[in-house]
Amino acid sequence: QVQLVESGGGLVQPGGSLRLSCAASLTIFSFRAMGWYRQAPGKQRELVASIAGSGTTNYIDSVKGRFTISRDNAKNMVYLEMNSLRPEDTAVYYCNARGPTSNYWGQGTQVIVSS
Repeated sequence: QVQLVESGGGLVQPGGSLRLSCAASLTIFSFRAMGWYRQAPGKQRELVASIAGSGTTNYIDSVKGRFTISRDNAKNMVYLEMNSLRPEDTAVYYCNARGPTSNYWGQGTQVIVSS
């Protein structure tokens, strides 16, 4: 069982930046992919960004060029650097770890983009 703990959310003005962190209780090296999802009020949870064990990254179109996902296997950490934030980025952001037969979630961290 892996525990994922997110941090770094908060209130930020449009155009601002935040860095989300996800700390895993066990090694993340064995997971097929680590990802950040988000869920806005009244909307379905969506995959924002993912990073495979190889380092290959994927992003939804709306965050390309603004968000960067990274992982530090030695520290069992995953990060999401978010720049040029927009009000539509407001959501609860969740860390996810996916293995061949496993799927783990963190408790989420709230991001609010508002002036």
